[in-house]
Amino acid sequence: MVGTMALLPTFIRPTRMKRIPSRPAGPPAGDEVLLDAPDDRLGPALVAAGRGDHRAAAELLAATRAAAEWENRDRYTRRLAAFARSRSEWFEEWRGAAPGDPDVLLMTAQLAVDRAWPSPGRAELLREVSPSITAAAKGDDRDPVPWRIALDHARGTRAGHRYFEELWEAAVRRAPHHYGCHVAALRYLAASWHGSHRECFDFADLAAQDAPADSLVQALPARAAFAYLTDGCGPEVPRERLDAAADRAIALSGRFPAGDPWPAEVRNKLTYVLVRLDRWEDARTQLRLIGPYATSFPWDRVSDDPLGHFLRLREELLTGLIPAPQRPRSEYPGHVRAGDH
Repeated sequence: MVGTMALLPTFIRPTRMKRIPSRPAGPPAGDEVLLDAPDDRLGPALVAAGRGDHRAAAELLAATRAAAEWENRDRYTRRLAAFARSRSEWFEEWRGAAPGDPDVLLMTAQLAVDRAWPSPGRAELLREVSPSITAAAKGDDRDPVPWRIALDHARGTRAGHRYFEELWEAAVRRAPHHYGCHVAALRYLAASWHGSHRECFDFADLAAQDAPADSLVQALPARAAFAYLTDGCGPEVPRERLDAAADRAIALSGRFPAGDPWPAEVRNKLTYVLVRLDRWEDARTQLRLIGPYATSFPWDRVSDDPLGHFLRLREELLTGLIPAPQRPRSEYPGHVRAGDH
């Protein structure tokens, strides 16, 4: 396994920190905590791609499409495309072998948006990649993931609300409770109505009310709370609304086992929100549930060392200290990186 992992660049290799003494029956030690660790299905595909072999990635995305596992398909597409940005040989070989494959078309669209996003000329570059998104949407008409990409694209090109609504209707017609599409829509609304957090909360609350109890959409109001707490503009949102958003996400988190990688990002984001709301005991509970699965988001919004920041916060909270305020870095929310979409 050590030799296999060494094939991966540091971009996707799990990051480790120096050991922090662990307490008996407590959370995992610091060097056991992984940043953005892939799950048991994605990990082998990334390892194979690191060797230049695309077949495991192709099989993985084909399986998600066949089983209509749209949330997994969205996550895996993002991660594989992120890897292809730095190591593209395996993907170019795959695309050359199967140019019309729906999974290749989806990856092509995601990768095109990822590459255009950091550019100062983002809007114009994104308009040029519109055909790749259209091709991905035609690849499998059931698939909502191309429509999530289209919603991100609409935000990046500053598309009007009428066009956005058409995309949104197409997305939810395919998967009414797809979390990725809901997050993309929330980000579009936040960008279009900068400072109008109450409207974003209205959208998130309504979506959560309509979603099943175990859907990740239940965490959408907490995402709206995160945006409000890190934005610093617009009218004040009542404290009870922030607490209600956190409570809904806590209920969702409680439906999954401790140390489960599936809700890891939800739990990391929720921990940030709880700390900002001074709900220390609830934050400690989430840290225990996170186990070894730290995620870059949201900690990269407050530190250039997200894993180190997470570990310091965890140590402070679990030893009974009140951590320093978790304020966003000065470049947020204006600074945009490739992964922000």
